Formats: sequence, structure tokens, C-alpha cells
Amino acid sequence: MSIPKEKLLWMYQTMVKSRYYEELLVEAYSEGKKPVFNIGAGPVPGEMHLSNGQEPAAVGICAHLTEDDTVASPHRPHHHAIAKGVDLKRMTAEIFGKVTGLGKGKGGHMHLFDPAVKFSCGGIVAAGIPQAAGAALAAKQKGKDWVAVAFIGEGAVNAGAFHESMNLAALWKLPLIVVVEDNSWGISVPKTASTAIFSNDKRATAYDNTKGYYVKDNDPMEMYMASQEAVERARRGEGPSIIEIETYRFLGHFQGDPELYREKDEVPALLTKDPIEKLKNHLINEGLASENELEQLENEAKHDVDVAFEYARQSEYPLPESALQDVFC
Repeated sequence: MSIPKEKLLWMYQTMVKSRYYEELLVEAYSEGKKPVFNIGAGPVPGEMHLSNGQEPAAVGICAHLTEDDTVASPHRPHHHAIAKGVDLKRMTAEIFGKVTGLGKGKGGHMHLFDPAVKFSCGGIVAAGIPQAAGAALAAKQKGKDWVAVAFIGEGAVNAGAFHESMNLAALWKLPLIVVVEDNSWGISVPKTASTAIFSNDKRATAYDNTKGYYVKDNDPMEMYMASQEAVERARRGEGPSIIEIETYRFLGHFQGDPELYREKDEVPALLTKDPIEKLKNHLINEGLASENELEQLENEAKHDVDVAFEYARQSEYPLPESALQDVFC
């Protein structure tokens, strides 16, 4: 199965955009939090979960999605949001707590909602799976060929919401795709200590009308191809899929994580397998793009990110009297 050149170039540029976005976010988040880490200080207070290294999971499947398809993301959402086409300026403003943000600055980075592209995320582990299943049910009832994708970590597969949602999706042959990002760590717990199966795609055999796919070594091209088959199955009404991708978290579970649970040589070893460099080398070696062409794509991506961060920093904070507006309690 060959991948169109324009898709590969989009995947590369989007991965670069996501990586650069989070690099700037690390800098912004760190402001005011040193020398003693204070989670409430700086222009971006609160927890921060970053996805550097996990970009293939997002671009591989979002390359096949449209604005009509739904994506539900967990607490590590930026690469998914960027690949789905969430408004970058309003997303960044939301993370900075500004009134121009997606949620008027009241949700922060774990509560990004952009109805224009049917994207949402939340901080409750596994909570996005039933939401995506609901979107898949709605698509089927409307007679549409829309699909719904739920991104989760490998630890979330052990939550009841996963089984409950997969059971209904299989029973009703819903166009649901669950992408399991296996970065080896559920916070600080290794997968081997929490999960009684090597790869969660094999759980598909527990449900009729369900297919499982496993993507090794964080490969963006393999993720694209597995996702293509899963999305086409869903659009044809053939039922749900589970895709597990072996991916890598270059940073801690959250910013400020001392990462005492990891061996000191783990991250340096992972960095030698950077998926962005893997895709870049493929494009050059196959004659699909020159280094100059890729540099231009990189510059365009970084420009968009710089504009978004400037927009966020220049935007106003919500007025104190608006604190109870647009919220449910």
C-alpha cells in the first residue's frame, strides 16, 4: 500500500508543528516556576502533560479524517488537536487562560473543545471512549459515514469504560476506532505491571465485528496504513477497531515529574528513534522531497505556532465577574 506524497508531507509538517508547539509550551510553562517548582505560578499554571515523541499516533489516523469525524482525546491532547485541525490561536489562548481561548480561558490544556472540527479532550482517564462511542452511534443513526476516534493511553484500556464502550460498539457495529498509545508508562507504572496482555489490539478478539491492529516502533507510515484500513472499515459500516501503537514519551508524565521510575538511559535511547527524523529520512531517501522543501514546510509550521503563541500572550484574561458564566456546577 503506497502513501500519497501529499499525505506524507502533511504528516511531516504536522509532526514538526506539534513538536515545536510543545517545545515553546515547555518554555512558557516553566516561566515563574523556578528555582522551586510551583505548579500555580507563571503564565500557564496547573498541570501540563506533553506528547513529544507520540506524534505518529495522531497524524497517522487524522490524515484520513474530515471535519465531520469526531476525535476524543485524553489529558495529553496537543498532538491530536493539532492533527485534527483545532484552531491553533484559540487553543493556545485557552492554555494561557485567556478570554479568546476555546473555552474563554476556563478549561485549560486538558479541556480543549472545538466543535468546528468535532474535537474534545478531558482529564478523566478513559472518559473519552464512551463519548466517542456516542458520536459513532449518532453518526449511524443519522445514516452518515462519519467515524469517531478515541485516543487513550495503554493504562486506560484497563478501565471499565473501555470494555463497556467496545461491547456496545461491537454489538451495534458502530464506526468507533480506539487508538491506544502505548508509551510503556501509566503515570509511573510500567505496562508489564498493570496489563495482563502484551498488546491491547488482541483484545479485539473478545468482541464480534471488531478488528485489531498493532503498529510497532512508533512508525508514522505503518500507523497511516493501519488507520486507513480501520477508517475504511468504519465508513463501510463493518464495525469498530482497536489500534495499538508502540510509541514513546520523551518527557515525564507531567511537567515537573522527576521521572525517578525511569532508567537514566531510557530517554536518550528513545531520542535516537525520533519519528520525525525517521519520516524526514524516508522522504529524502525516496526522492519525495528535498531538504530545502522540508525546511520550508518546517518554517511554515513554526511560523503558525509563533503566531499562535503571540496571539495568546497578547490576549486579555477573563474579567473576574465572568467567573460563573458559561460553567456548570
